[in-house]
Amino acid sequence: MIERLRRVQPKILVVGDLMLDHYLFGKCERISPEAPVQVVQAERQEDLLGGAGNVVNNLLAFGADVAVASVIGRDDAGAWIARRLEQKGVISYLIQEDRPTTKKSRIIAGHQQIVRIDHETAAPIAKESEEEIIAFAKSNDFDVILLSDYAKGVLTPSLVQRLIHLGKAPVFVDPKGRDYSKYEGAYCITPNKKEASEASGIAISDKESLQKAGFWLKEHYDFDKVVITLSEEGMAIFDETMHTIPTFAKEVYDVTGAGDTVLAALGFATAAGFGLEDAAHFANLAAGVVVGRVGAATASLDEIEEYEKSLGRRGPEEAIKSFDEIERIAQRLRAQGKRIVFTNGCFDILHLGHVTYLNEAKKRGDVLIVGLNSDASVRRLKGESRPVNPQFDRAYILASLEAVDYVVIFDDDTPYELIKRIRPDVLVKGADYKDKEVVGSDIAGETVLIDLVEGRSTTGIIQRIQK
Repeated sequence: MIERLRRVQPKILVVGDLMLDHYLFGKCERISPEAPVQVVQAERQEDLLGGAGNVVNNLLAFGADVAVASVIGRDDAGAWIARRLEQKGVISYLIQEDRPTTKKSRIIAGHQQIVRIDHETAAPIAKESEEEIIAFAKSNDFDVILLSDYAKGVLTPSLVQRLIHLGKAPVFVDPKGRDYSKYEGAYCITPNKKEASEASGIAISDKESLQKAGFWLKEHYDFDKVVITLSEEGMAIFDETMHTIPTFAKEVYDVTGAGDTVLAALGFATAAGFGLEDAAHFANLAAGVVVGRVGAATASLDEIEEYEKSLGRRGPEEAIKSFDEIERIAQRLRAQGKRIVFTNGCFDILHLGHVTYLNEAKKRGDVLIVGLNSDASVRRLKGESRPVNPQFDRAYILASLEAVDYVVIFDDDTPYELIKRIRPDVLVKGADYKDKEVVGSDIAGETVLIDLVEGRSTTGIIQRIQK
């Protein structure tokens, strides 16, 4: 997926509340004699783009062609934002009004934030400003429009609805507040669990309530898609069904700006032609990188790729997949240009012959998926005395092997329906299938027969034990 993302530069419009994040760093060694407060000895200052500006930063890190439309004040903070966007090469359509530019000043002593001072207004922008933003959006072609709402007055209900109904590009929204009616009809909305609970009126405490809240939002406000971020539990995606993606974060230092990263990543991957689940997978990886850093961080494609490689598999259970799960995984792997290898068998008592065979199979591609006969299937094929080991035990042991990436249990006598779901590039069977029909060879890109280790078989092991 990352390789494909490197080859594109989608044009993305961000509309929302731009902010100046001002940091004053220092140290504290005493209490003021004037009042019971800390005295901070200032050492350095730093200014950063915040709010919708952090969405812009994330998109730039991915390599997007970014435009931003917003309203700023006629003040130093507004002028700084305009200069910074120009320096970054962002196409900026910034309208000046007689209002303060949102500026958040944070005083930090050591690693502790002492106080935050906000200069801002939440008053709606002028109607004339709305018209100018709409005219800008109409006069340019964008692959995706991202709305970053911090409830500071730029994204008025009328502006949001007009942007959604332009019909020129899918609109993603990072929402604010309890009433989502102003976002009605958006392509995708990305609340966190707390926001989704408040907006739906459904307390999310388990999978059932999560599903109820997600589909309530989707249907009540006519969203095409809903993505609910679940912090350490990952994401829940709602389209025709609900499915979840586990978090990829190894360590969480700071969740500041994680929602901006998710919005940017979903929009970027969608603009690049990926489906929602693949886009959410990418967004989850990007969020995993940024929450491991302090402050509103960003992640480049190279950093995301390295992070994904570092994750590895967390446990054999996570490699055991259902038919629906493996179909989605196979689709994602193909989009990433991975070569998928498939083989199948009973793998009842794992032995040298099995391990050698699977190692050779893995060499034929990038990812090895193993179809495993269920207990009922094994009994039909081998007799009532088999299998010796139940299906979960067999699946777990297989999934523990370095060569095996995924295991799927199937109940039919043959894996044909499973192979139809996966559509592997390479179908592997043992050399004993020479001159025999290999089930699924009409679906796979090619069929490869691998020599078996002579004298190694489960049947042989059982016979030796019974002697």
